[in-house]
This record gives sequence, structure tokens and C-alpha cells, in this order.
Amino acid sequence: MATREFTVQTEEDAYNLSASVRLIGEDVLVAIWGGEKPHIGAVAVAQPRPSLKDPAVTSSSASVICLVGHKEDELAKAAAEILAAALKTQVVVTAGIHWDNLTPEAIQRVVRNSQILVDKILERCVAEFPSFKK
Repeated sequence: MATREFTVQTEEDAYNLSASVRLIGEDVLVAIWGGEKPHIGAVAVAQPRPSLKDPAVTSSSASVICLVGHKEDELAKAAAEILAAALKTQVVVTAGIHWDNLTPEAIQRVVRNSQILVDKILERCVAEFPSFKK
């Protein structure tokens, strides 16, 4: 039986992120973490749907729960929506990232690393899970 889970990480010079990905049936569960104090700060659930602009294109919709005092909601929602639309399946993403005293520039690097991480997740899902092969 093929593996049903994997871990990926960014390999940039700073503010690296990691993700654990698990296939549950045909659905995908992703945990994203990074920084000095990894945790669960937000949870997003996304499902694929036809695009409102072009029903021939798959888009997605997501709902998010953000724990009080945390700011990972946008990251979790974006990751869940991208993955659900691309993989055409339901996706749950948890995110918990923390570095003390980030500058606005550092926050932008974290955001960029999250985009790199999602790209890596997509590549591995397509490569390792036969149901997602195009």
C-alpha cells in the first residue's frame, strides 16, 4: 500500500515552515507549523465547487475558526482553498506559527514561505497519491 502521509518544509534562509499532510479517504488533512512556538492557531475547512465566474473551472469555499489572539486565519484559509480547488477534494488545514517581534518585512517572508509550502504540498500530493494524478 502506498504511503498516505508525508511531511514537507521550506528551505529558505529564514522563517521556514513545515507541514504534515495525510490522506484520509479522498480528503486531505494538513497541519502547518513554524517558528519558536508552534501551535494550533486557526483551522480552515474547504470544499471544491464550480467557479462562480466559469462553472467549468473548479474553485473552492472555506470556513475558518481562529483562536483568540492568533493571526493564522488568512494563511489557513488560503492554503485550504488552494488545495481543495487544485485537488478537487475536501481539505482541512490547521496552522500555528509564531516568531517574536516580527517586522512587516519578516511577516511578508512568512507569507511567501507559506505559498512555497502550499506549492510543495500540491506537488507531493499529485506525485504520491494516485487519486490526484492529472
